[in-house]
Amino acid sequence: MGIKAVYKNNVLKPLEKLDLKEGEEVEIEIRASKVDQLIGLLKDVDLSSLELQHELKEIWVKKSVSH
Repeated sequence: MGIKAVYKNNVLKPLEKLDLKEGEEVEIEIRASKVDQLIGLLKDVDLSSLELQHELKEIWVKKSVSH
């Protein structure tokens, strides 16, 4: 089962109801959101480059149209 959760005040809070019994033990795998992963990949890229901005816009349009 995969779910999204928010971490606040040292507690992970699920964003949807879970089908679990009270006290049931589970394992949790933490993965960064896709946006955080993309930001991590682009951390050393000069995003102020106009050429890069145009290329990213073209990629975004192609992905948006294909879905």
